[in-house]
Amino acid sequence: MSSIVKVVDLFENKLKTLLENYNFLKEENEILYNKIAVLENQIAEEKEFKNVIEKKYQSLKIAKTIEGSKEDRRETKLKINTLIREIDNCITQLSE
Repeated sequence: MSSIVKVVDLFENKLKTLLENYNFLKEENEILYNKIAVLENQIAEEKEFKNVIEKKYQSLKIAKTIEGSKEDRRETKLKINTLIREIDNCITQLSE
């Protein structure tokens, strides 16, 4: 009978250890999910910032070309032509 008690005690100890490990891992998992959410938000903010900077850079390139810089003149003309085509398409759609 004492061997059954020992087996039950051993089982209870192992179960207690298992539950402690489970709770620890559950908390750690929650912390990691929170970190992932924070990092995903940070990545989204960085991408948005990158897009804003790229748009400003393109605007600056166009402004420099219009200003008289010869380096990107062809690119600016292409951009202006593209904008004119987009405006024409919008006018066509509005007149339909």
